[in-house]
Amino acid sequence: MTRTLDDLIAEGVEGRRVLVRADLNVPLDGTTITDDGRVRAALPTIQRLGSAGARVVVAAHLGRPKGKPDPAFSLAPVAECLSALIGIDVPLASDVVGESAKSTVDGLPVGGAALLENVRFDPRETSKDAAEREALAAEYAALVGDGGAFVSDGFGVVHRKQASVYDVATKLPAYAGGLVLSEVEVLRKLTGDPARPYVVALGGSKVSDKLAVIESLLPKVDALLVGGGMCFTFLAAQGLGVGDSLLEGDMIDTCKRLLADAGDKIVLPADVVIADDFSEQANVRTVLVADIPEEWKGLDIGPISVERYSEVLAGAKTVFWNGPMGVFEMAPFAEGTRGVAEAIAGSDAFSVVGGGDSAAAVRALDIGEDRFSHISTGGGASLEFLEGKELPGVAVLEESA
Repeated sequence: MTRTLDDLIAEGVEGRRVLVRADLNVPLDGTTITDDGRVRAALPTIQRLGSAGARVVVAAHLGRPKGKPDPAFSLAPVAECLSALIGIDVPLASDVVGESAKSTVDGLPVGGAALLENVRFDPRETSKDAAEREALAAEYAALVGDGGAFVSDGFGVVHRKQASVYDVATKLPAYAGGLVLSEVEVLRKLTGDPARPYVVALGGSKVSDKLAVIESLLPKVDALLVGGGMCFTFLAAQGLGVGDSLLEGDMIDTCKRLLADAGDKIVLPADVVIADDFSEQANVRTVLVADIPEEWKGLDIGPISVERYSEVLAGAKTVFWNGPMGVFEMAPFAEGTRGVAEAIAGSDAFSVVGGGDSAAAVRALDIGEDRFSHISTGGGASLEFLEGKELPGVAVLEESA
């Protein structure tokens, strides 16, 4: 049985150094965090450990810096945000496991917290060579020293076999944080025996990104509502012209097969919002899906589709939503996502928002987070869980218990 944060605190952590792997991979506009949801989600574990007297060492990544330091991916804005939210100074080491990391950790007071620089600045973090990852994991373990412990609380990365996620759990006494535990518990409800009708709303740009989860979910759901850029490949599979909309030509035959296999389970848009340019200043029209002009691109589902999807969602007892219905970041193409989100929030269903862009949309569109049963912090991890894949970062906690 996996050891938990409660178990670690019960053992006593006062004065001990605890390495916490958090998911602080926030969206940035330059150096400004545009959605601090993941930072806020990391707070409870960090604060509980601090209140119990631990010296907390936080490890996290940001973006894909290609295994070397890159100022554009520094965790400096995150350290500033974390300091403001916790109410204490959270210093940022200027390296991952080097001299700055060592001196920063050595200077931690009881109850204090520090942040290591982006773990992906070290190429060993994401190496396919287990020996390289293990060498880095040994250095993480050395940072917290004798009596140290590891808490895995970055659900958004537990599907990755990486040094700060997987290998370090073999070097230190390892525990699951509250965030990881709650995510796994919720997702197990979706893969077990969910209350029916069970409805899944899937958006996002590409069918290829969601193919595995579509194939896994189709036998289990009562309805699969499709939106986002991926809907146009399904519409093309029905023989419709999609103009200049996003289209994966090599996935059309796959979509034909999925539609044939699904019967009436897959629900596609009846109308879409189109534009003559990918811009907020573009000319915008709403048309039926059979009437998309050649040079125009579909950027959102239309009001008829929202109404239809809302009717399906109103009768649901379980809902999983992953992926926006349109380009919600631009006002003319946000209403499809807003409408579907409001329908889910207003239903009586057990509702799970599958992380990533969907969670960001909930916050950006100012839809109360408390109106959903659960908002995941890990889009990719939640999808892989629903696909039935083993999550290495979760499996290693069970093995090390």
